[in-house]
This record gives sequence, structure tokens and C-alpha cells, in this order.
Amino acid sequence: MSIREALLKRRSVYALNKVLPVSEDEVIKAIEETVSLVPDAFDCKSQRVVVALGEKQNKLWDAVYDAFEGKVPREKIDSFKAGAGTVLYFTDETVTKGLMDAYPAYSSNFPVWNGQANGMLQISVWAALAELGVGASLQHYNPVIDEAVRKLFNVPDNYKLIAEMPFGGIDAEPNPKTEEDISNRVKVTR
Repeated sequence: MSIREALLKRRSVYALNKVLPVSEDEVIKAIEETVSLVPDAFDCKSQRVVVALGEKQNKLWDAVYDAFEGKVPREKIDSFKAGAGTVLYFTDETVTKGLMDAYPAYSSNFPVWNGQANGMLQISVWAALAELGVGASLQHYNPVIDEAVRKLFNVPDNYKLIAEMPFGGIDAEPNPKTEEDISNRVKVTR
């Protein structure tokens, strides 16, 4: 499958279950390979992921619910908890700070480049999961859940949580994408 085909297949899938169409090991291998392949500025390797599976998956989404003190509907949180796992995306701020100090002329760019690298990692992992037939969606419950995630997964203080990607077997396919006039977003000049 080409990268374009994987991107075409990638969708926000919210109806997840714990039955993966491939083994957990295949999912982990795809995530690890993707993390190793996605580039970032100065080849700094500042992006980090934690993959929550099994009981940690359940505890994560219970912690998310608790962090919001019931302000997010339980049904919504349980739809993410229903998945087989969650990829948690982080940036290692120590790496970013080190580069800012080492290259002061580019200092203000490193946080931007870090965000770009994390975004590239997210879409690349998402496409890799889609290629395996694994459904996923991208969520943003940080910074409200940061402390709970830090404690649950014992991540260092220098890891900044960026996003959460619950994944799993697909219970229901998402609705078809609506067609758009792409000329509103892409301008071609010659």
C-alpha cells in the first residue's frame, strides 16, 4: 500500500473494540518502525510515544474521566476505552531546550519544528494503523490529563503530552468523507 493509499484509508474511527485485526506485536512493530522513520529538525529525535494496552488502556481512560470530574460524558470516554490501546504522543522538552541553547539563532523555531515533527508522527502512525486495518482517532484531553498520565505511565517531567490516539478493531465504519472544492485550499501557479 502506498502512503497515499494509507492516507485515503485513514479515517477518524470512533466505534472501536478490543479485537485487533492483527496481533498486538504487529501494531507495536508498526508504531516503532514509524517512530524511527519520521524525520524532525536537526534529526533531534525529540518525539516520544507511550503505547497503552490491556489494563493500562482501561486505567488511562478512567483517569481521563476522573480528571474532567464528569464534565465529559462517560459514554464518550468509554468509546475510547473500548479500544484495544492508545498511543500517547509526547515531545521531549529537554531535547528542544538543548537545541535552543545550542543554536540561539534558531531558538524560536525549535518549538514550531517540534510541533511539526509531532504532527508528522501522528499522521504517519495513523496511516500505518489504517494500513493494518486498525481504526483510530486523534484526541486532545491534555493539559487537563497531564498529571494523571505522568503518574500512570511514570513519564519524566520533561515529556510534554501532545495528543492521544485510541485505536482498536472497527465496530462501525465512519461516514464517507464529504467532497470539497480543493481549489479553496490549494493554489497552483505556473
